[in-house]
Amino acid sequence: MSEPITLTGMVLLSVPSGDYDRRVVLLTKERGKITAFARGARRQGSALLGASVPFCFGSFKLFEGRTAYTLASASIDQYFQKLKSDLDGSLYGFYFMELAEYYGRENLDASMMLNLLYVSLKALENPRLDDRLVRYIYEIKLMQINGEFPFSAAEDPTLSESARYMIAFILNTPMQKLYTFTVTDEVLGEVAAVQDRIRQGTLDRRIRSLEMLQAL
Repeated sequence: MSEPITLTGMVLLSVPSGDYDRRVVLLTKERGKITAFARGARRQGSALLGASVPFCFGSFKLFEGRTAYTLASASIDQYFQKLKSDLDGSLYGFYFMELAEYYGRENLDASMMLNLLYVSLKALENPRLDDRLVRYIYEIKLMQINGEFPFSAAEDPTLSESARYMIAFILNTPMQKLYTFTVTDEVLGEVAAVQDRIRQGTLDRRIRSLEMLQAL
């Protein structure tokens, strides 16, 4: 058996596999999006029971196989329990993870995407921030990281100066300072309308968690 590797990442998706296992999708800093099997993770008392569910962020020790990894152990630093206890926050969180899964690629450095996902989930836990604002900041920055956000949007003459400034701020600000501002509902509405058009013209897959959000 090959030597185990340790990757820093977050569980984006977890589904049952067989009688007691779980198949998990991880977004990892070092190897991008990967699939791993957590053997026996659904058995009571399993050390992987609480480490193989969505929102878990930490270090994962894995064995590499030909088509997938096997999760051997995990050291979880953040479970986002506050977020999971809030229905609206959870829906936004699952949407963020589904978008990350959409953009994630195997064997590509995902440090920026992982960092963005982490700080965005932390922002959702902040009661002083509007979840809608966090959502559109996350969408714009994620699309920018993946080369799909048009910089010309920050110069759109149909937008107010405040809306253009908001977009430019998101595009030019480091991750750790993204969630340090608020805007009026009018400005957020302008940016949301622009971003909705960009997203609809770019994504080529149904995003189920977004449909749930829109039904709120």
